Amino acid sequence: MLVLDKITRTFGDRLALDGVSISVPDGRMVGFVGANGAGKTTTMRIALGVLAADSGTVTFRGKVPDLAVRRRFGYMPEERGLYPKGRLLEQLVFLARLHGVDRAVAAKRGQDLLERLGLGDRSGDKLESLSLGNQQRVQVAASLVHDPELLVLDEPFSGLDPIAVDAMADLLREKVAAGVGVLFSSHQLDLVDRLCDELVILHAGRVVAAGEPEKLRRERAGSRFRLVADADLGWLDDVPGVRVLERRADGTVLELHGDPDLDQRVLAEALRRGPVRSFAPLLPSLSDLFQEVSR
Repeated sequence: MLVLDKITRTFGDRLALDGVSISVPDGRMVGFVGANGAGKTTTMRIALGVLAADSGTVTFRGKVPDLAVRRRFGYMPEERGLYPKGRLLEQLVFLARLHGVDRAVAAKRGQDLLERLGLGDRSGDKLESLSLGNQQRVQVAASLVHDPELLVLDEPFSGLDPIAVDAMADLLREKVAAGVGVLFSSHQLDLVDRLCDELVILHAGRVVAAGEPEKLRRERAGSRFRLVADADLGWLDDVPGVRVLERRADGTVLELHGDPDLDQRVLAEALRRGPVRSFAPLLPSLSDLFQEVSR
């Protein structure tokens, strides 16, 4: 498990990180979400030792990671760092060798990754000959070629087409299933929602929400419910403590106030009047959750 505990970092007189604490368990995928300038990239760089924290600690499996341990990490920076004139497989082998991988093993892994990402027939091409989206695929392969024990990926899905996104997602799921911890940042909230076991939301250098996405949604569902029933629901307008927010094709959205048992009384009355198809808390979307906690 990677653990960052109470990390602070300043740049001049600007406080970039203010007591940030996050964890990336082995075999879990953690989505890292925040607006531009929230501190995500700074946090990742500190986790990898690229930047030093002003205070706080970084540990991996209970110990402060040294260079040998960090060689077992995989990192994909937001600013892509491969050589435009270098050939794809040669670059992957070179990078794997820097992590201590045998040349033959590196060549096989590199070719296998290119095949998985739809670039197997381009392994001898120069990077600059590829489209930007395909260059992104190679960058993904570069973060994986040494078979890391931890993955830290800064906007890994940026610029990828849907086919490449699915290929990348499958690779990450395989790594997680093998016990690798994955931390990735993204502005694509639908992908974060689909892929991640846990979520961390950063705002102005502080963690404002963290946990399993479904649990975070339920905690913030509050007093809103969706009722779907066969009978007319006009009677709801006259119930004290009930505010009808929307009448939609997929149900009537209610906001309940006052009596903590009001939801049960509303359900009982709806059942008395006819069949009820569903009555449940209205969970916010990940986008709604992000906007709420980032205000």
